[in-house]
Amino acid sequence: MASLDDLKKRISSVKSTQKITKAMKMVAAAKLRRAQENAEKGRPYSEKMNNIILNLSNGISDKENAPKLLVGTGEEKTHLCVVMTSDRGLCGGFNTNIIKKSKQYFQKILKENKILKIITVGSKGYDQLKRQYKENIIEKISFKDSKNINYFDADKVGKIIIDRFKKKEFDVCAIFYNKFKNVITQIPQEQQIIPLKSNEEKDTSSDSNYEFEPEEDEILSNLLPKNISTQIFKAMLENSASEQGSRMSAMDNATRNAGEMVDKLTIQYNRSRQAAITKELIEIISGAESL
Repeated sequence: MASLDDLKKRISSVKSTQKITKAMKMVAAAKLRRAQENAEKGRPYSEKMNNIILNLSNGISDKENAPKLLVGTGEEKTHLCVVMTSDRGLCGGFNTNIIKKSKQYFQKILKENKILKIITVGSKGYDQLKRQYKENIIEKISFKDSKNINYFDADKVGKIIIDRFKKKEFDVCAIFYNKFKNVITQIPQEQQIIPLKSNEEKDTSSDSNYEFEPEEDEILSNLLPKNISTQIFKAMLENSASEQGSRMSAMDNATRNAGEMVDKLTIQYNRSRQAAITKELIEIISGAESL
């Protein structure tokens, strides 16, 4: 049985941990509001850009000479997967859910005897994937020094993907991230960006009467590289909101659990203290009676 001093130290230690988790919860709650606003503002732009490009692609008559970023190489032999996680921990199952989703995709690719290449954006993703897929990881990217999510970081990732595509290092590219729904729920997403593929079936017939100037090919050659960076930026914004929501929820649970542990330890301490006092009284009374 633990001594009174040990119990007192444990209670003090748990209370200190509770203060830290409570502070982290408050910080995450403050960051969540701005991150959620940014994620919600970024969705319409990225979705509209995707729809415009898909609509433009319908007007291309010569598919063989269409931009490769749009139609792909014509093969699906080599797959590049961009796994986007956080650079910091203590955010519940945020990173684990993304890794779980990506591993399902990896297993499917390898089962079909296709080549798998991985780029990790965020140190936590690399830490979890290197144990099993170290040979498949071709590049690891971290933005730990960046204070805020910005388009320039997303554009760096986009340019790396495009450069590797131009060197014919892969045929299909997909990104993995968490879509923010609410504080409790973040949905792991898989989005194919090369060749461009719509995640949702939308009616684009209303846009088919648009006339474009200059021609579709010229517009697409400018829009497609930008769209890749835009989709990555959207994924980073969604991840940022999901991370803060998951961290807020995890720290709230940790704070509550610490409070329950303090109560249990306090009861145990009081019982042990009472038992020690009772024992001392019995010894005093027994000594007095013996005289």
